[in-house]
Amino acid sequence: MTVTAFAPETEERFVLARQVADAVLFEGYVLYPYRASAAKNRLRWQFGVLVPPGWGTECEEHDFQHTECLMEPKAGATLAVEVRFLHARRRTVQRARPDGGFDTVPELRLEDRVLVPWDEGSEERVEVVASVDELLGEGVTHPFRLPAREDTEPVEDEAGRAVGRLVRRCEEISGTVRLSARELDGPYRTMRLTAVVENTSDWTPPDGRGADREAALPHSLVATHLLMALSAGSFLSMTDPPEWAKGAVAACRNLHTWPVLAGEPGRADLVLSSPIILQDSPAIAPESPGALYDATEIDEILALRTAALTDEEKREARGTDERAAAVIELADSMPPEVLERLHGAVRSLREVTGPGPAAPDGFPDEFGVVRPDTPWWDPASEEGFDPAQDRVVVDGRSVGQGSRVELHPGLRRTDAQDIFLRGRTAKVEAVLHDVDGGVHLAVTVEGDPGADVRREQGRFLYFQPDEVTPLEDDV
Repeated sequence: MTVTAFAPETEERFVLARQVADAVLFEGYVLYPYRASAAKNRLRWQFGVLVPPGWGTECEEHDFQHTECLMEPKAGATLAVEVRFLHARRRTVQRARPDGGFDTVPELRLEDRVLVPWDEGSEERVEVVASVDELLGEGVTHPFRLPAREDTEPVEDEAGRAVGRLVRRCEEISGTVRLSARELDGPYRTMRLTAVVENTSDWTPPDGRGADREAALPHSLVATHLLMALSAGSFLSMTDPPEWAKGAVAACRNLHTWPVLAGEPGRADLVLSSPIILQDSPAIAPESPGALYDATEIDEILALRTAALTDEEKREARGTDERAAAVIELADSMPPEVLERLHGAVRSLREVTGPGPAAPDGFPDEFGVVRPDTPWWDPASEEGFDPAQDRVVVDGRSVGQGSRVELHPGLRRTDAQDIFLRGRTAKVEAVLHDVDGGVHLAVTVEGDPGADVRREQGRFLYFQPDEVTPLEDDV
């Protein structure tokens, strides 16, 4: 008999996997600069969108996901499946009238935020638990339905006066989860598990006319993915199967999704099937300070750029979505030591228990690197240098910390971002010497709203003396 409630031990096993599943669920939810008005936030949700079948023929998106993987269940095992997706919740903004009514408006400006229309994502879960024996033959079919609903939220200004409201509406969605299994020939009790998630909503474009993606999204399952756990037994890796199972793995059909082993490292009793291809045992980096919803960027760059947004840009981001507001708060309150952790981590080091065999002098080691008899750099050579006090002569003028210069990036520059700074003025923050005897000026660009942030974190732009023109003599 199929039931729809997870046992506590199953919930426990899903906790770690849900951390990664959440990253899949909210991938691209709101992109930097986290404002609804930004061009790249106008085309929402790129992954795992299961559209209504009545509209799917008019687009390149699909109304189903089909997962197949191999499992070795033990006798009496059960399979717990959790379908996770976002339900688009369309939000409109209304301003209060003196007579007690409301008018729909394109924006509502408050002291700390600017509220605008937006599609929020409401997290939904569909849970199915069935014995492995039930999956044989015709399998298990579990239909589900999410009714349409509407709610309102009052909006108050800083003085506590009611100035408007937010109206949120979800459209009805229906779907089906189909689970089945078939035993494979061979010496081992191996089964091919098939899990299909379908959008069965009967919505069609009004009057039979074509409709754009915006109209179909409220009736779609967004960022759809599966978590599947065996109570006893294990799954086989689809990316690194044992030799005897490679043929059976190759015969599996996975459409619009891909299954990987998930959960605690070393365990194989849980699978995450997602529209984003992952490796086995995916995990959230321990250095990550929180969700930034824009994994196409680097966390460090996102945090720095977000902290450098203007106050007006931050107000609009806070009014765009609660999750965008949380990103702004995270960037504004991130301690330097947390940001420093985002600068990079090495995870591929292994323990060395003893020295390897000595190579002949001047002979490359196992990595092809020639080891000289003497170090290439002597730390003692740094003595006598002080970036805050050192100065360099440019065009007959002494330039050091505090000097103002005009930037003229030279021909050696290949980054277009440097060329954009040609003719801009900057302040010298330090004079640096490299081990080859070269001199570099660390600068912050004047008029850059993020200059104070860069200065506090010691992240500067670097130019050589022949790429700057002094603007004034130091007094």
